[in-house]
Amino acid sequence: MTDFETGLGKNAANHVALSPLGFLERAAAVFPDRVSVIHGALRFTWSESYARCRRLASALSRRGIGAGDTVAVMAPNIPALFEAHFGVPMAGAVLNALNTRLDAEALAFILDHGEAKALITDREYSDVIGPALARLGREILVIDIDDSEARGGRLLGAIEYEALLAEGDPDFDWRGPDDEWTAIALNYTSGTTGNPKGVVYHHRGAYLNALGNVLTWAMPRHPVYLWTLPMFHCNGWCFPWTVTALAGTHVCLRRVEAGRIYAALADHGVTHLCGAPIVLGMIIGAREDERRPLPGAVEIMTAAAPPPPAVLAGIERQGFRVTHVYGLTEVYGPATVCEWHDAWNALDDDSRAERKSRQGVRYLVQEGLMVANPLSLEPVPADGQTMGEVFFRGNITMKGYLKNPIATAEAFAGGWFHTGDLGVVHPDGYIQLKDRSKDIIISGGENISTIEVESVIYRHPAVQEAAVVARPDEKWGETPCAFVTLRPGASATEDEIIAFCRERLARFKCPRAVVFGELPKTSTGKIQKFALRAQARALVNAKA
Repeated sequence: MTDFETGLGKNAANHVALSPLGFLERAAAVFPDRVSVIHGALRFTWSESYARCRRLASALSRRGIGAGDTVAVMAPNIPALFEAHFGVPMAGAVLNALNTRLDAEALAFILDHGEAKALITDREYSDVIGPALARLGREILVIDIDDSEARGGRLLGAIEYEALLAEGDPDFDWRGPDDEWTAIALNYTSGTTGNPKGVVYHHRGAYLNALGNVLTWAMPRHPVYLWTLPMFHCNGWCFPWTVTALAGTHVCLRRVEAGRIYAALADHGVTHLCGAPIVLGMIIGAREDERRPLPGAVEIMTAAAPPPPAVLAGIERQGFRVTHVYGLTEVYGPATVCEWHDAWNALDDDSRAERKSRQGVRYLVQEGLMVANPLSLEPVPADGQTMGEVFFRGNITMKGYLKNPIATAEAFAGGWFHTGDLGVVHPDGYIQLKDRSKDIIISGGENISTIEVESVIYRHPAVQEAAVVARPDEKWGETPCAFVTLRPGASATEDEIIAFCRERLARFKCPRAVVFGELPKTSTGKIQKFALRAQARALVNAKA
């Protein structure tokens, strides 16, 4: 037997830890003068973006931020957040991109739980970040972004972002991680409880899924990518690193509105964009005065709540080409794709859209996908009928949940990541989601914990019982629908309950409808949410 191991070990010449940071260095070296970032009237080239990211890393390092430290960023899709995807880990730190739709209480929890040492924050969010910092109860370095497109707000920090960059060295001698298992990002997901869980990504997974996006979408060199997907959401599905690997152009979009989308498509020759079904609906529903001719074929990648076939058909009739993916925060964003077969092009519009609405097969860079019995892990038959839980395993699965070994062990029980999503397998091997065992509501691509919303409604003095479920919504995919039983002798209106929630929750988490009456229960007193979901769907159908 030939010995292929002796004397053939890893060394500096044949092994380097995988990291997406090298994508930026290569783009700047090979295409220094190509436009890297567009933001309003601003234009940066790849050599300029590389220098700015090195300045950021240098300035953070000079202020004592390095390995194992967390840097949080509260910003919309603007250059500073893109630069943080490189500059923060170049300093050895971990990026925590904050959900801009959260309230002060949730943000304070995240800043505390993630032990943020610095916060880079856009002035427009000062009204929520100010109270969050007050709740935090400790001092951290606060860096303000004074973006020209910000609407109002005030500066809260010790220094402004551009001034911070001016302090940094454009030739900063950054180094990639020694170990590709090193954390690169921290993202928070609601899960099934009120407090979010911190999902930890490593450099290896970020590198692989960034390239997985290229392969899955058959992306060409130099794509022009429009940022309709929030960069804070699963690190923009890894597309800050993907587009950089291809030396493409990042077109920033601070506000996702139909008119702005069409203007960006036409003005910049956009070729690719991502978003939840709400973005597709926004494009479909644009007014005539908002529309502009498409510059050519525009590719859209969509995920979140399973997109209705009617939406997929509608967007493709307008000249867009849709790729449907599925994933979770725990798997770096998309991890399955509805891989298209040429034979399906011969189907009628409705049948083609129905095929495209399936979640599909695993990403090339994810090693395992199955639908199985959640207890035995026995795969279900590929009959399109038998439901089981969706499981993943592989290199684009999270390290685990920060400071939560119990939840991590539960998520990885049996050597698979348990998604909590229920689905079936069709005879061709494509999976399709059917329900969620976790009752999470996905509204506009954002997770909403029903338990969190219920806990607020229960605080209303007139409420005796409450349950919240997802209600189908044409625009948002899903929105919360509350079912409420009032205390004997008490009274409250739908508007009062909604207003009560809006005073205590981020607006997107608040119920859009409230139904009063007795709640259906099992013999043991457990509320039957499946029955409430059916009622919620019936209410929508009755209004249609």
